[in-house]
Amino acid sequence: MFTGLSAFPLTPLADDAVDEPAFTGLVQRLAAARVDSITVLGSTGSYAYLSTEERRRVARLAVEHAGTVPVFVGIGALRTSQVLTHLEHAQQAGASAVLLAPMSYQPLTDDDVVGLFDTVTAHSSVPVIVYDNPDTTHVTLSTELHGRVAELPRIASIKIPGVPADPQAARARVRAIREVVPEHVRIGVSGDATAATGLVAGCDAWYSVLAGTLPVPALSITRAAREERAAEAAAESERLAPLWRLFAEHGSLRVVAAIAEQEGLVPGACLPLPLRGLDDAQRALLARVLGDLGLARQR
Repeated sequence: MFTGLSAFPLTPLADDAVDEPAFTGLVQRLAAARVDSITVLGSTGSYAYLSTEERRRVARLAVEHAGTVPVFVGIGALRTSQVLTHLEHAQQAGASAVLLAPMSYQPLTDDDVVGLFDTVTAHSSVPVIVYDNPDTTHVTLSTELHGRVAELPRIASIKIPGVPADPQAARARVRAIREVVPEHVRIGVSGDATAATGLVAGCDAWYSVLAGTLPVPALSITRAAREERAAEAAAESERLAPLWRLFAEHGSLRVVAAIAEQEGLVPGACLPLPLRGLDDAQRALLARVLGDLGLARQR
């Protein structure tokens, strides 16, 4: 369940409320594309901007419309009590697993992080994915800390940040994590630009921003890497370099939101304010990139 391609869809908003028809359409589209899993309420799903009730509703809608595809639900929050509430709602919705990013306004110590995961795993009836996302949470998990957390019961996977672009360095990074975590704990790579490198280096899964909106190219990369067609996976990722550059310049969330808006998958501006999407010039460049890559109008 924690291998292959996990697609992270947007949680589109309209008039400052979750656009439920647009969201369910995104989930159904991913299920039809036959991604390996769907992760909702990750960073791409804007979980930190949503109310408790909105998050509960999103989790239910995702499970209801994903068909047989496993749904993982993000449960991150500032307070442990809030995390436990989101955990309960995810379990009630029928989530196959939960995704937890340690986040805090004040810096967290390693013991704080271990304590959080210890409490959550003690209350969880489903597997837990460790979400290491320092760019947004400002919490960095060291290799040693990965090992401490992974020893806890029900830890099933670790979502690591993007690996080094150099293949040897990427293999060394993945190997270092494998040496400190139990054998059953899967390693999933994020950072779409280096995902192909991470998969070839030995990661079990790709937790993908792009796949939540454009699953077809992400599936091509994943299948090639998993079937040991490393050169093909690398070539397909390199082909998408103009898109990766836009991710790096503007942030992947803003770019995939603009893609979803341009493709008619969501109506109008869909990000939670104060986040603003791409401006007209940036959208025009994105449209040209998608057209050049043959990715426009993938419905």
